[in-house]
Amino acid sequence: MLYRIMRSFLFMLNPEKAHDLTIKLLKLTNGTILDLFYRQKVQQRPVEIMGLTFPNSLGLAAGLDKNGECIDGFGAMGFGHIEIGTVTPVAQPGNASPRLFRVLESEGIINRMGFNNEGVDKLIANVKDCNFKGVVGFNIGKNFSTPVDQGKNDYLLCMDKVYPHAGYIAINISSPNTPGLRSLQYGEALHELLDALKTRQAELQEKYGKYVPLALKVAPDLSDEEIEDIAQSLLKYKIDGLIATNTTLDREMIKGMSHAGETGGLSGRPLQTKSTVVIGKFAAILKGQIPIIGVGGIDSVIAAKEKIDAGASLVQIYSGFIYHGPDLVKKIVNNI
Repeated sequence: MLYRIMRSFLFMLNPEKAHDLTIKLLKLTNGTILDLFYRQKVQQRPVEIMGLTFPNSLGLAAGLDKNGECIDGFGAMGFGHIEIGTVTPVAQPGNASPRLFRVLESEGIINRMGFNNEGVDKLIANVKDCNFKGVVGFNIGKNFSTPVDQGKNDYLLCMDKVYPHAGYIAINISSPNTPGLRSLQYGEALHELLDALKTRQAELQEKYGKYVPLALKVAPDLSDEEIEDIAQSLLKYKIDGLIATNTTLDREMIKGMSHAGETGGLSGRPLQTKSTVVIGKFAAILKGQIPIIGVGGIDSVIAAKEKIDAGASLVQIYSGFIYHGPDLVKKIVNNI
């Protein structure tokens, strides 16, 4: 009830202003008596994947806390893991506003943010100040100004910096809002990137005396042949995990609805079935050799269970959280 009232106010604001206000409020209230409005106790249901123990099966997807400013605040809501970022080597403003749109009729969100963030050094400083006891994943990407054929260097630079602080590292090559980025999902470009990342992972393991798993985040807009090729690449290079999926460019589910003509990635309820199908196709090829983190349109316990039934070991929420609030966290954690 409280979140519905809060949402009514937030939804009167521009979506990006509402997001920024929410982040500010979480930063201000966490650790004070006011955090009782969102702090909640959830059941401990540990899940072990990628050599890590997650307190429960639900995480916060990347994009909501890009700069790692509210890890403790989101942790208080019961998330077992929080994926921060996408972060790039240096700060960048992202794409021009407006760049975030609510598709209210379908509980969807369209964004073309463009990896706006304060840079990897700021992100690390924020993580050092948090007390979250769950798993923190770092979602890394390339700067807008870096040519795609040199993008590998940005990923390696970010990886070098976040490795000592990360529970796992997510490689984001599937955002539709950085020109050319998705081309890294295919063929020789993908092989070159994965080979470089695994080589650097081994070097950093030796340097720091700990193994930090790597997970590749892919798009939902993949053909069966592309899914097969990516899956075989994951197996070849022994990537530790797969995150499926990012946002979609497909507008079939929201034809005629508000903002359907806006460019950018669509998330939320309209993505739910599409992402689940992709998870199932990857799971059929990977056969449990590489765990899958399922994300895309989860707005209920049933939607979360469908992802797990399709082959996911963990799930993440973002748009569903925007529409349904902290209560969705508790319902999913306590019933999965």
